Amino acid sequence: MVDWRSDSDDDDKFEWESDGDGEPSSTPALRNLDAAGPSTLVRQDSNGWGNGEAPPPSLIEGYVGMGFPKEMVVKGIKDIGHSDANALLELLLTYKTLGDDAAVGNCSTSGFIPQSTEDDDDDDLDSEYWEGDDDADGREAGSDGSSDEGFLRELSEMDKKINSLVDMGYPEDEANLAITRCGVDAPLYVLVDSVCASQAAGEYEVTGRCFDSFGGRKKARLMEDSKKKRKRYGGGSQRSRPPLDEESMPLPNPMVGFNLPGDMLRTVSRKLPRQAIGPPYFYFENVALAPRGSWDAFSRHLYDIVPEFLDSKYMCAAARKRGYIHNLPIETRVNLLPPAPKTIFEAFPHYKKWWPSWDNRKHLNCLQTCIASSKLTERIQRALASASNPPPPSVQKYVMKECRKWNLVWVGKNKVAALDPDEFEYLLGFPRDHTRGIGKTERYKSLGNSFQVDSVAWHLSVLKAMYPNGVNVLSLFTGIGGGEVALHRLGIHMRTVISVEIGEVNRRVLRGWWDQTQTGTLIEIADVQSLTNERVDSYVERFGGFDLVIGGSPCNNLAGSNRHHRDGLDGEHSALFFHYVRILSAVKSAMRRM
Repeated sequence: MVDWRSDSDDDDKFEWESDGDGEPSSTPALRNLDAAGPSTLVRQDSNGWGNGEAPPPSLIEGYVGMGFPKEMVVKGIKDIGHSDANALLELLLTYKTLGDDAAVGNCSTSGFIPQSTEDDDDDDLDSEYWEGDDDADGREAGSDGSSDEGFLRELSEMDKKINSLVDMGYPEDEANLAITRCGVDAPLYVLVDSVCASQAAGEYEVTGRCFDSFGGRKKARLMEDSKKKRKRYGGGSQRSRPPLDEESMPLPNPMVGFNLPGDMLRTVSRKLPRQAIGPPYFYFENVALAPRGSWDAFSRHLYDIVPEFLDSKYMCAAARKRGYIHNLPIETRVNLLPPAPKTIFEAFPHYKKWWPSWDNRKHLNCLQTCIASSKLTERIQRALASASNPPPPSVQKYVMKECRKWNLVWVGKNKVAALDPDEFEYLLGFPRDHTRGIGKTERYKSLGNSFQVDSVAWHLSVLKAMYPNGVNVLSLFTGIGGGEVALHRLGIHMRTVISVEIGEVNRRVLRGWWDQTQTGTLIEIADVQSLTNERVDSYVERFGGFDLVIGGSPCNNLAGSNRHHRDGLDGEHSALFFHYVRILSAVKSAMRRM
């Protein structure tokens, strides 16, 4: 009997081939890619705490420090929770007006808990499997803050958040106040918003260390946002509102970007905010289907520019749903030549011989950092061998599910296999052997986390007429150089590239390609956190500024394949986005002083 269950836990552990170069690929040499081209209700748990969790001790101490009795603070938190700092503060002030004893003993808000008027379920996960390291470790169980161990954990978490904010350039006192207001459990981007909102409202003297992109945010805008959120929950009492999720930015369907060639029905024009107009031009990329609120945050911190969402299946034979925030013109784009193959059979015609009629795929799904195990492909082969021809619908459904999930292709009768790294390179628009020379596992990982070159080149193509003598580029989170390869294939000379990439293997790949194809200057920096504002100033002075700041911050905590640490912008890796914002702001400030 054939077992139709999905892989067991053991099977789901990815089985890699031994490191080393693979066998020569059958990828057709259709393009010379090295040649430059032409142009919710509040509930209580068994201990009586609202929302099912105890408050951080530091939060209670913060309100006690404001002059509220500890019993009153505990009462308020039990009544409405502690996620909405403004609502809690308002309730405590109400208690204070009623009198300490009366408030603590009798005041109740249990009758004011409204039902949310919107569905707050998590976003549905797309059928595609996105790239990103799929960590095997589970989450630690959260502390309830009631024990010494929990208290120490809260203090450690608070110190970590404060250090993160200080590293971004915020004063420590402002970081402390933001955590007191929002709570130690608040995501990092919420704390950033709190600090900058206070600065915009005039609560702090702006020291110049806050990101320039936040400086122009007005108090009226914050008040208007607050009104919208109150309206969302039926306009009820401030003290009875449940915690608010970030609004979710709607994703277009289909994801064709702005002015995709041949898509005349969706011609787009836009007007950028004055402070966002280049030069320098900037270009930021990340996964489109990120956790709720992520793209709202990206946009908010990058001048409120509306993201451009593009699925690379409209540019090549593999899907890759990405969002881009940039200040580049969008009217005069051109495609790379020769064009990328648009279907599986255009890319790999030799697979057509064995392709069954009931597999109607024309595009591959997003290329991941991992591939299917040999156990899985063997299981599929056994299932098909023991079935009729054509196989019954249940067998077809099982096989197609795995083929779509793992991008399996037909290499023989009833035989499927994963794409090899050379085929990854070809589909992603890199020159052949771009990543060859490193281990096979590392090749998959580096390629799975890279740009799709044809998509990026389409966006960057507007630079060729603007910079006929070449460009100076600040490349953040460079990876294996997808942006640099795109510029090269467009025929845009790179006079200087400052590349910031933490992966040693990725740096080796980029350096090898650069030495073979480029004549400009490449300066490599390992850690984005070491690129201080002072170093940015020195580079701007040395090279006369940057024409392009490009990068895609890590998606480890955003990608759907990361089921264990999909923490959004509060995640350890994805929070590095704020360094992109900081560095871009430093570049703009330094260039204004030139």
